[in-house]
Amino acid sequence: MLLHEVYRPEFIKVGLEADDKDEAFEEMIDLFCQATRCNARDEILAAVQDREAKMSTGIKKGIAIPHGKTNAVDNVYGILGISKKGVDYDALDGEPVYLLFMMLAPAKDTEKHLRLLKRLAELLDNPQFYTDMLAQNDAQSAYGVIKKYEDILITLD
Repeated sequence: MLLHEVYRPEFIKVGLEADDKDEAFEEMIDLFCQATRCNARDEILAAVQDREAKMSTGIKKGIAIPHGKTNAVDNVYGILGISKKGVDYDALDGEPVYLLFMMLAPAKDTEKHLRLLKRLAELLDNPQFYTDMLAQNDAQSAYGVIKKYEDILITLD
């Protein structure tokens, strides 16, 4: 499974309106539930919040990777939120977050989830990827950036 298969355009929100991470989680999970017609919003939200309570997933320079494992999903899904104004996230570096790469996985699907997190970390190590993502104004173009940079990684593998 590849990142562009889980971070699909219908799961990407450019212009996240949230001011803080709890609002961001709700906005992103609402987008996911609308796109998939899921009826387990609160269970999914709780899984992400529970994981976040253990340690902030605001990892570096404007980037967060909130994630949660729950039986409310049947596969790994990625939800991307791009904030133009920044989200107060309680990040490890104390800075606002602009890119939120949320990942949802079934409770027992550790291998696929970890493989995708590793691939995402590889993308995020490229400063140009970060810059290009912030420059996007719609979901389809943001998706195109993910696919472009992932294709480069695949070529290098």
